Amino acid sequence: MIQLRGDVRENHLLAALPTEEWQKFAHQLEIVKLQRGQVLSDHGEKITNLYFPTTAIVSLMYTMENGGSVEIAAVGNEGVIGVPVVTGGETMPSRAQVHSAGFAYKISAHAFKQHFTQSPFMHRLMLLYMQALMTQIAQTAACNRHHALARQLCRWLLLAVDRLSTNELTVTQETIANMLGVRREGVTEAAGKLQEAGLIHHSRGHITVLDRSGLEEKACECYGIVKREFDRLLPRYERPQYMN
Repeated sequence: MIQLRGDVRENHLLAALPTEEWQKFAHQLEIVKLQRGQVLSDHGEKITNLYFPTTAIVSLMYTMENGGSVEIAAVGNEGVIGVPVVTGGETMPSRAQVHSAGFAYKISAHAFKQHFTQSPFMHRLMLLYMQALMTQIAQTAACNRHHALARQLCRWLLLAVDRLSTNELTVTQETIANMLGVRREGVTEAAGKLQEAGLIHHSRGHITVLDRSGLEEKACECYGIVKREFDRLLPRYERPQYMN
């Protein structure tokens, strides 16, 4: 049985597993520390391991021929990195790169595929997660095309603090610019306006959300759409006794 560290919160997908499922699964999981900037898998690379983040956040990034990049989705303690393993694709269509350091559960792709094919519960859980993830990817694409940068920044910050359960983020404006596929100067200007409005405080490498309700009012509808879909498909399960 895995021994949880005190500073590691459970992953929502793993927490949803019934006791009998967890007992079959737990011994093949390994708790690992993910470092900011670490690439878990790259575009076209065969997936050898899946990662269930607990306190880390991983960005799914697309890189263009000219070197430009943009985040198409982010995965935190609500999800898993390595979905193509269960769809049969075997390789990542994008780069999975850690943008917020923390912990994750790691399992080999081979071991996970065995559980997925043998467990109806795991099969359904992963299909529901994939639907929620597809909603996030589609909404991100629409948001990047149609919404002002300031509203995109609000969406991005809200989704980040939701996953970390804290109002303090360790992230540079350059990193956010890379995530949103915009110039750093644009993020600096947008963050400055949010700070002037008393919604956030930003300093070198850190952003603190001061007024979450105000940030939600400034955010585009994309934040609410993505959050509601994840809550609808993957409710926040109470921590099972067997994970204590």
